[in-house]
Amino acid sequence: MSTISRTLGNIRRIGLKDYWHQLNYIGDTKAGVLVGTDRFGNKFYENKEELPLRTRWVDYAKHDYDAGQVEPLWHAWMSYMVDTPPNQDPIVTAASDRPWVPKSHIPNLTFSRGAFKTYSTTKPKIQSWEPIAAPR
Repeated sequence: MSTISRTLGNIRRIGLKDYWHQLNYIGDTKAGVLVGTDRFGNKFYENKEELPLRTRWVDYAKHDYDAGQVEPLWHAWMSYMVDTPPNQDPIVTAASDRPWVPKSHIPNLTFSRGAFKTYSTTKPKIQSWEPIAAPR
């Protein structure tokens, strides 16, 4: 929850349209600098004046968002593992030449139709009991 002065300052900086968008999808109002976008269209922002560990956030391209839609290098930047964003890091930009780096990101498919489901090919040792009532 933000204070009234912080909220009014963010409305002044970002405008009513972005304020309403953030309030609906993030649940808070934030004003910051656009750091970069990834291949999925997610926008990453940073504001050094915010409270600690609240200075970086993402605006997802799809509104049915999941944390698995963020690429691993951007996730490392979002969780403060690295200080430079992936689009400004020279080592990461050279990573496209490496053959073991996957060409496309595979999202997390948990709780979706593409999720892995285990199954058994053996016959169960215990049969469930089915009550049979004798006719009267």
